[in-house]
Amino acid sequence: MGAMINSFILESGFANMGIKSIIMILIACVFLYLAIKKGYEPYLLIPISVGMLLANMPGADLMKAPTDGELGGLLYYLYQGVNLGIFPPVIFLCIGASTDFGPMIANPKTMLLGAAAQFGIFFAFLGAILLGFNGLEAASIGIIGGADGPTAIQLTSKLAPHMLGTIALAAYSYMALVPVIQPPIIRALTTKEERAIKMEQLRPVSKTEKIVFPIVAMIIVIGLLPTAAPLIGMLMFGNLLKESGVVPKLVETAQNSLMYIVTIFLGLTVGATANAETFLTLQTLGVTAMGLVAFSVGTASGVLFGKIMCKATGGKVNPMIGAAGVSAVPMAARVVQKVGQEENPSNFLLMHAMGPNVSGVIGSAVVAGILLKFFM
Repeated sequence: MGAMINSFILESGFANMGIKSIIMILIACVFLYLAIKKGYEPYLLIPISVGMLLANMPGADLMKAPTDGELGGLLYYLYQGVNLGIFPPVIFLCIGASTDFGPMIANPKTMLLGAAAQFGIFFAFLGAILLGFNGLEAASIGIIGGADGPTAIQLTSKLAPHMLGTIALAAYSYMALVPVIQPPIIRALTTKEERAIKMEQLRPVSKTEKIVFPIVAMIIVIGLLPTAAPLIGMLMFGNLLKESGVVPKLVETAQNSLMYIVTIFLGLTVGATANAETFLTLQTLGVTAMGLVAFSVGTASGVLFGKIMCKATGGKVNPMIGAAGVSAVPMAARVVQKVGQEENPSNFLLMHAMGPNVSGVIGSAVVAGILLKFFM
């Protein structure tokens, strides 16, 4: 009996738990605290944190690949949705079904602000190259600057899968911290008078325009850049479902059930890639720092281009809406609205900021397609 108890104890996970596993479990618990107590992207950080915790429990082998005559772990099979490039495009379908492109169609100039905010991606890419990362890793780090988790996962799973957990956590952490990171940058680059600028009401957008836009966007973007097809195609397909008005059940499913189901599997499996061997390195600190630089530069470049548009239009464009050009929908647009109302309580910039915000989603997917074209 004693031998059985002794064998049980020696074969337990606790007996085989090293210092690295303990550290990773503690990190997972910190992320759970931030998600539950502080409300930082809980829909994503909770699954990611639990995935990280499960993958670092000794003996569980949930990410173990199958061997001859032996099945792999549960999370290994679920991870194939990421590995095969299935989950991120499905998330984009759901985002498209939940997004109104009307503000961007009503004011096409805001697409330039969405494009300007993507400069942070290229800035971080060059910075990562200078820090010694190879091209594939640098491209994956740079995409963090778009503040678009699904795009970051899609690109990294193709170019640098060993960095997937680190980059996904960085991308979603910065998305959650948009209300903390962006306001100081906006205030530093704009004057009180610029922040108080009121913009004219947007023109009404017809149903025909809203239906035609995703079709034309698919044809033009994928025609020019086929590597962007998975993300852009699914984004526009989801939006077409919404704007067609004839498939409400499909739209309801995409906006709710499908979105949350895929989010659970995506978060769990991405978190499970963050094992101690790849996560507890100096490289992780470099990735985190470059991700913050990328996001900050993206915000700043959007605001600076907004200032140029403000001058060019004779003060009709509030330069703050350029900060919404990063892809964090709709958090970045809400930040612009909040900062604008601090200067002028009667100023309503939300719909104006949604133009660059949704164009930023398209922009980050296009940039990911460009990087895939050059590095695949």
